[in-house]
Amino acid sequence: MTDLTPRQIVAELDKYIVGQNDAKRAVAVALRNRWRRRQLPPELRAEVAPKNIIMIGPTGVGKTEIARRLASLVQAPFCKVEASKYTEVGYHGRDVESVVRDLAEASYRLVRQLERDRVMEDAEERANRRLLDLLLPKSRNEFAEEEAKESRKKARESLRKKLEAGDLEDRPVTMRVERKAPSIQMFSNVGMEQMEADLQQMFERFSPKDAKPREMSVKEARKHLVEQAVEELIDKDAAYERAVQLAEESGVIFIDEIDKVAGPGSSHGPDVSRQGVQRDLLPIVEGTAVNTRYGVVRTEHVLFIAAGAFHVAKPSDLMPELQGRFPIRVELNDLGKDDFVRILKEPKTSLLRQYTELMAADGVKVTFGDDAVEALAEIAHQVNKSTENIGARRLHTILEKLLEEASFNAPDDGTKKLKIDAAYVRSKLQKISENQDLSKYIL
Repeated sequence: MTDLTPRQIVAELDKYIVGQNDAKRAVAVALRNRWRRRQLPPELRAEVAPKNIIMIGPTGVGKTEIARRLASLVQAPFCKVEASKYTEVGYHGRDVESVVRDLAEASYRLVRQLERDRVMEDAEERANRRLLDLLLPKSRNEFAEEEAKESRKKARESLRKKLEAGDLEDRPVTMRVERKAPSIQMFSNVGMEQMEADLQQMFERFSPKDAKPREMSVKEARKHLVEQAVEELIDKDAAYERAVQLAEESGVIFIDEIDKVAGPGSSHGPDVSRQGVQRDLLPIVEGTAVNTRYGVVRTEHVLFIAAGAFHVAKPSDLMPELQGRFPIRVELNDLGKDDFVRILKEPKTSLLRQYTELMAADGVKVTFGDDAVEALAEIAHQVNKSTENIGARRLHTILEKLLEEASFNAPDDGTKKLKIDAAYVRSKLQKISENQDLSKYIL
């Protein structure tokens, strides 16, 4: 895991997410504590449990976005899941243990990429040697004269120099390429994902390799040969062991929509397995051993971050035992007009920049005046107040409606510049935003 300080983590999140400083600080401290724990003596390290976090706030205020940005920020296994897609064991749907298998999968991908980077130089060297064999096949005549052998050696050296210089990239070669058999779903019941993966892996191992000769360019052949060499050079057993260790020590699981499984138990209807999901989730958060295709993963030191809007249910509707496993609670604030102004302008990949670049692809230069940004933020805030509050997602809807006509006509009408001011915004959106019946369906 990266050794960024909490201040650096918050600074990185600030590039993409406006406000919500409490949530950013809580997540930053939790991630830094993972690094601090690794600096402890082994006997103390085993006793330090992660302080799991639950983020509470209405939809569209940045809970999921924090998770998305964390995934790219931390160099550690990261898995994001929605609690609503899991069901109690015995009902249709995925069982909760599959989240740990997903984490192990993410951990192995991370380890494999690190190993790939480590062996890449050797793999490219092997690939170049095999390319030379394809371009100049070895002579089958063992009794060839020394002069012929020397001539062949010079020709090979000449080809090697051309290959390294990139002069042979388009020359055709013929090589045998293994074609992977399509995966077949054998089970659809819950709890069967791991068995299905293991059986699929076993069949791939014992089934005959379907390799057919294909003609391709040197450039394309090199990609296949490098991948083959990487597979040969990576020690899979060591990679599996390292992936399990990385998942256990540095893994982060983000459980979104946890409020959808909160609430009193019910013996019938669609809520029949809510309590069951919580019961199944509890041992994983507390610490248990889960079998994965890479080995047994223990979850005692995996960091869990949960999030939910809790519009209907309350955090206290979760099982008391599960509540106790999330000691840190952070409330995210509703977004107001000033927040919308900042969201439109400040983030590194702000919405205004996205739409400006999209229109520029058709040769239209769009500029937004400050008064237009204020008007957009005001309309978004008013529509959220008068209809359903969906937070920053309202800005996507409003911008799509604002630029709908310009986007449709841009490739054809020859307009090269479009200046958007407050008057333009109001002419497109004012009537719709003031009519509550229309805004419910359009905005």
